[in-house]
Amino acid sequence: MNSLQKKKVFVAMSGGVDSSVAAGLLKNQGCDVVGVTMCFSISYPNRKKPSFCGADGIADAKRVAEILDIPHYVLDFKAEMADLIVRDFTDEYLNGRTPNPCVRCNYLLKFGTLYQKVREMGADYLATGHYARIEQDQETLQYALKKAVDLKKDQSYFLYGMRKEIFPYILFPLGGMPKEGARGLARKYNFNIADKEESQDICFVPDGGYKQFIKDLLGEEALKPGPFKNPQGEVIGEHKGIAHYTIGQRDKLGLALGFPAYVYRIDKHTNTVYVGKEDCLYAKGLSASQVNWLGENISKDAVEVQARIRYNSSEVAARIVSCEKGNIKLEFHEPQKSVTPGQSVVFYKEDIVLGGGVIEGSLAEDR
Repeated sequence: MNSLQKKKVFVAMSGGVDSSVAAGLLKNQGCDVVGVTMCFSISYPNRKKPSFCGADGIADAKRVAEILDIPHYVLDFKAEMADLIVRDFTDEYLNGRTPNPCVRCNYLLKFGTLYQKVREMGADYLATGHYARIEQDQETLQYALKKAVDLKKDQSYFLYGMRKEIFPYILFPLGGMPKEGARGLARKYNFNIADKEESQDICFVPDGGYKQFIKDLLGEEALKPGPFKNPQGEVIGEHKGIAHYTIGQRDKLGLALGFPAYVYRIDKHTNTVYVGKEDCLYAKGLSASQVNWLGENISKDAVEVQARIRYNSSEVAARIVSCEKGNIKLEFHEPQKSVTPGQSVVFYKEDIVLGGGVIEGSLAEDR
């Protein structure tokens, strides 16, 4: 890291432990560190859990910057958050899909708009507190996005949408350490946020949850009731609006069918939610769009990968069987459960992220 001495590094500081420690590490390595916080002008006075993009997050980031004796700027991203993230989030749920706004925020805002802004402000690098690594191959000189050393904290899944052209200018100082290592450093640096609770929620959604958020934003009429149907197409009840449901859901269906029932398909065109037994959830593969390749583009020939179809799932062996114009079809070696449109599928080769895309649908097993 000696090559970073005196380099101007802007650190995206949310007010949490990880980004604060990233700033501290870079300052101690001799970098000219500048803190920058993305303000989305979102504040919930009655929110019980900490906000990482509201007034409390900004205050915590500013306090850490004072302790480190580094400049700190707050940049207003309210319009970008509303137009690029929140609108897509609500649209996806109203279309019967389950979005991942953190993936979208990373490639459009943090490593999109924010990256461009700090480069204009004179940054040599942009750093964040993500648990991932960007490394350069000494033979090919190509950069690759890799998993964090601590696989329990790995966040590479959320970063597949990044443009590989910016890899040489991105730093992930925490990619080689465990979470408790970061907390220990936060205490060593005397940060007041050393024991701050981790945020597990979507930053712009208050404690009432995403359903209430959609109602508050768009009105009750946005959630239109419709039929529950079984695999035979028979109406077996009425749902509260397709935004209330996601693939694999079992709870809060309000159905008494004599067996455990799961949501396995949502049809926005007919406003129908299909439910069935657990075996209806399994798929032999999936289709995905908006695919971003971080290595060499995959050819039309079949390619073996390890695929992760949601952040908290394990990787599974799979084969990309077609790839054309940002769209792929992928087949699992073994059928997988709850392939969910709107979520991301990310492709790995060992610890390297090959790319990923947005799931459009499943290739269903015969039922």
